[in-house]
Amino acid sequence: MSQDVAIQGDLFAFDSPLLTEVRGERSLMAFPFFALSKTKWTKPLEYKTESVSIEIVCTPKGVATIYDKEVLLYVASLMVAKLDAGEQVSQDFYFTAHDLFRVTGVSGSARSYSRLSDALERLQGTQIKTNIEAGGEGQSGFFSWLSDAQLHYTKTAKGDKRLKAIKVRLCDWLYRAILRDRRVLDYDPTYFQLGPIERRLYEVARSACGHEPIEVELEELRLQTGYQSSLKHFRYELKRIADEGIVPGFSFELVDSAATSGTSRPRRNAGAASVKITPRTLLQHA
Repeated sequence: MSQDVAIQGDLFAFDSPLLTEVRGERSLMAFPFFALSKTKWTKPLEYKTESVSIEIVCTPKGVATIYDKEVLLYVASLMVAKLDAGEQVSQDFYFTAHDLFRVTGVSGSARSYSRLSDALERLQGTQIKTNIEAGGEGQSGFFSWLSDAQLHYTKTAKGDKRLKAIKVRLCDWLYRAILRDRRVLDYDPTYFQLGPIERRLYEVARSACGHEPIEVELEELRLQTGYQSSLKHFRYELKRIADEGIVPGFSFELVDSAATSGTSRPRRNAGAASVKITPRTLLQHA
């Protein structure tokens, strides 16, 4: 049997449909691995603290975006569902674009398929270097999110291509993190309806908040979300999001330096120095 025939046969052993909730690896929630952009982002990205280092280099197609991340969330969810069912898992996944679009709320238009192709190319092309360990192991050098990504087509009688399935191979780093660490958290179903900044605020809050509120320095939150514009602009966007209350499960409150120091009467949103993030479950029972 030729390799091509074997591959075509394997396409019918789909890992989809996804029958459980969407879940993601905690480190990918907590830290800025993706560009907050709907259009092509071609500048390198970097995040550094005393304990965490992330460096991201793009190809001419650009850096993988927060929307491209949907593919990784879908694959991670398939993998966790298999592990929960006691099944063996590998780094290779086969799934249909139709099921991916169903889960992420994307219409199955021709444009959607074109965007999916671009997303897979960016996920395979973007190069990441980090000191965050995965599965008890660290690694030096760069890796890409997908070491292999293929679109498999069939042809109609008229010779038109129709997408049959997608085959991806998950990178070693993320595969180890999910398989060994199992630090995965579920996502709110409305996540895919959010804009780029709102998505990152939700992920940071989801990864950091337990059952108690937390307070984060405004600049630290800006860096952790991967927001590339000024602190002033980030404060403006955060105030808008906080006022609208559109991040599912969490409320955000801007707190100025006077409010935290106790030296004078608090003035909310005026020169805010920190952000209080509170799970909505606490507000409901307050």
